[in-house]
Amino acid sequence: MNINTLFSNTQFLGLSTAILGILLMSFDPIFIRYAGVGGTDTIFLFGLFTAISMPVFLAIIDKRGIYRAVKQSGWPLIAASLLMLLGSSTFVVSIKHTTVANTFLILATTPVISALFSWLILREKLNKDIWMPIALVLFGVIIVARGSLSSLNWFGDTMALISVTSLSLLFVLLRKYQQISKLAAVGLAGMLLALTMLYNAEPSSYSTNTWLIMAAMGLFTAPLGRVLSMKATTYISAAEVSMTLVLEAVFATFWAYLFFQEIPPLDSIFGGGIILLSLTVYTWRSVRSQKL
Repeated sequence: MNINTLFSNTQFLGLSTAILGILLMSFDPIFIRYAGVGGTDTIFLFGLFTAISMPVFLAIIDKRGIYRAVKQSGWPLIAASLLMLLGSSTFVVSIKHTTVANTFLILATTPVISALFSWLILREKLNKDIWMPIALVLFGVIIVARGSLSSLNWFGDTMALISVTSLSLLFVLLRKYQQISKLAAVGLAGMLLALTMLYNAEPSSYSTNTWLIMAAMGLFTAPLGRVLSMKATTYISAAEVSMTLVLEAVFATFWAYLFFQEIPPLDSIFGGGIILLSLTVYTWRSVRSQKL
């Protein structure tokens, strides 16, 4: 096995792209908490900076240019952007109204929901090897849930559930319509977020610290993380991409401990270990199965 062969393997490329995207997105709660403003203002700033950054990246990266990329994406671009609008806004609200661990615990159910939507909408025949990792992931989620039930906030958790459903449908849509420009979709979703929240936002009240923190999130980590996750659907199934999302729960819980001293219960640590191990084994077996 050599490095050139490894990176030419679509399974490895898809999984590694998805995991890198997850790592970047796992910093979202840190930026959101440190921003020091309410949910509406956080969503507005996130959308504003995303709408600024994505056209620049699109012009640089996509040889088609902005106009052709949008035109060739067609109506699915609008649908993808609306799903991101719903998913991103409910995610931010969830972070504001419940613990980081609870939000990402619910997000960890994405593989099951995506697999169901893939079967119902795409009639996609899933690799039988994926079901064991999904079962192990859910087992890990149940263990984590047992350790965090006492801190559940039902409004925040409901928002997280809506975010999960939107994200699952988004992955299925991107899998079916691969001509969609991921950069254009994220940029349009950002613009819609900013416009939707503009009426109730109060930009004049933001501190310099708030502007800088949300700029770092909205210009770089958050949109690039989402673009990488969506790009992964080009190489692997929606269920496989969404399965890697459970890593976000592991990463985010660690960041919450590091930055906010949110110490997860022992059950959460044990469950997170099962999640991480199952994904590691699945990734390794996926690469090996293509006879590198």
